[in-house]
Amino acid sequence: MFSSLKVRNYRLFFLGQVVSNTGTWMQRIAQDWLVLSLTGSATAVGITTALQFLPMLLFGLYGGVLVDRLPKRRTLLVTQTSMAVTGIALAVLTLSGHVQVWHVYLAAFVVGLATVIDNPARQSFVSEMVGPDQLQNAVSLNSANFQSARLVGPAVAGLMITGVGTGWAFLANGLSFVAPLAGLLLMRDRELYAVERAPRGKGQMREGLRYVAGRPELMWTIVLAGFASTFGFNFPVYLSAFADDVFHAGAGSYSLFNTLMAVGSLAGALLAARRGTARMRVLVAGALAFGTMEIVAAFAPSLWLFALLMAPIGMFGMTVNVTANSSIQMATDPSMRGRVMALYMMVFMGGAPLGAPIAGWITDAYGVRAGLAVGGAITAVAAVTIALVLARVGGLRLSVGWNHGHPQVRFVPREREQLATAA
Repeated sequence: MFSSLKVRNYRLFFLGQVVSNTGTWMQRIAQDWLVLSLTGSATAVGITTALQFLPMLLFGLYGGVLVDRLPKRRTLLVTQTSMAVTGIALAVLTLSGHVQVWHVYLAAFVVGLATVIDNPARQSFVSEMVGPDQLQNAVSLNSANFQSARLVGPAVAGLMITGVGTGWAFLANGLSFVAPLAGLLLMRDRELYAVERAPRGKGQMREGLRYVAGRPELMWTIVLAGFASTFGFNFPVYLSAFADDVFHAGAGSYSLFNTLMAVGSLAGALLAARRGTARMRVLVAGALAFGTMEIVAAFAPSLWLFALLMAPIGMFGMTVNVTANSSIQMATDPSMRGRVMALYMMVFMGGAPLGAPIAGWITDAYGVRAGLAVGGAITAVAAVTIALVLARVGGLRLSVGWNHGHPQVRFVPREREQLATAA
């Protein structure tokens, strides 16, 4: 489960990210709370979130082009430093009492710009640290790292905001970048796996899109991740509505739902690390189970049953995320990895903001149970459809039969099916 931590360079990277991810979650909570306290407007909080994700939607592909051209370790030193400076600047403005809402908007946009390059660089740098044999394990541990911070960071931020104020939470986030920066500086260059960088040239963004379009295993993986993100991962819309409108239980139950989902996500990431390989059938099965569990949860009659279902939903959702991420990285040529990962992250991260208004409209018009059920159904149908498309592309056919008295459904090569029919 933790085999990639034997690699010294990755171990330094992982420990740095433990600290930095916790600080990032602290800043997210403090940032939203500060905007709400300055304006009293939920719309202003939404604008802040949109500004942080907008650069990825606008410039994500170009960020991937730059990552393929640049040395990733040095690139990460620059992006991580810029995010540290942004956090410290926001802390100084808040602690001095001079902060205004436009300062927070600007900081969110700057962090979003840094993420355009930082995200694909971090994703693709993993393979340079651990090599192809440990890639699946390292990607899974990265996800477990992020989910652990998702459990710890908001709790610490809440204590810090109520105890000493939002400014100190921003300062903690800014200082937390010391850990990943130190890890990057302490890495040994000779132990990194050499990757040929893409030369500077015209049309590299189009080249990346053509590369994905010509590889069905990449294109359909990204499409399935996009469907899951756009229609299945709108939990801020669904969970708050279930807490208030369905179960009439308030903020405490909303926090419980998110916590149990984070626990399930952490378990899913660790199980993916233990599997060691990323297979398309795992991705499709995970997406199908994720959508099916959402449909079941949509009709849960009690609060506690709904809450318990959050854990498997989180686990299967993380299975989709980790399996898609690692399978794309392993199937992509190293010189194209930055562009392909940028496209994947743009689709996966950009899907939820695009799907949230649709989920909100269905919820307002037909109720939150219908909204969650529709989101799960679309994800499940997408999983089945893409499985059939990939089977056709790969020369497979669906085989239904019996094995030792039990029904068995699987895909087999067409040639084998034809031989069985002839026999």
